[in-house]
Amino acid sequence: AEYNMLPGSTYPRKKRDRGTKIDGRTTEIQRLIGRSLRAVVDMEALGPRSIYIDCDVLEADGGTRTLSITGGFIALFDAVQSLKGLVPESDRPILKSNVAAISVGIYNGETLLDLEYSEDSQAEVDLNVVMTGVGEFVEIQGTAEGKTFQRGQLDSQLALAEKGIRELTEFQKITLGDAWPW
Repeated sequence: AEYNMLPGSTYPRKKRDRGTKIDGRTTEIQRLIGRSLRAVVDMEALGPRSIYIDCDVLEADGGTRTLSITGGFIALFDAVQSLKGLVPESDRPILKSNVAAISVGIYNGETLLDLEYSEDSQAEVDLNVVMTGVGEFVEIQGTAEGKTFQRGQLDSQLALAEKGIRELTEFQKITLGDAWPW
């Protein structure tokens, strides 16, 4: 997966990444997106092929990495659909499930889902949660900012994230319509 925040996506304007130098944040986000999408691919059924997913951020207001995973799955699904007829028929599908991600955090003592930038930048706790459409966790990234948090708070954040991801995976199914196999 390739991830890039376009210059006009932030205020103030972000400098364009040029050449081969990619900053550490971008590299880690690309790796997260790739890991998340690969989690739902049957690599043996895909065979010796690579699929590139471009995630270009047009407007950044928090949650760009999670949106890149959720939207990236739609692009992955389309790419896999385009392989029909090119890939020898297998007894199993290339995609095992869908995948989506969302942010959740504690801001001003309140647990919030899908934080905006203003909330995310001031959050006491910030989590990014990635799950499959069958309810399995792919990745959980969490950080406390200046204040620790308790296990019960983590559990409530994960429960809220799971609810949000269920809604996102259902929306993916609706978006894909009749092409959706599950």
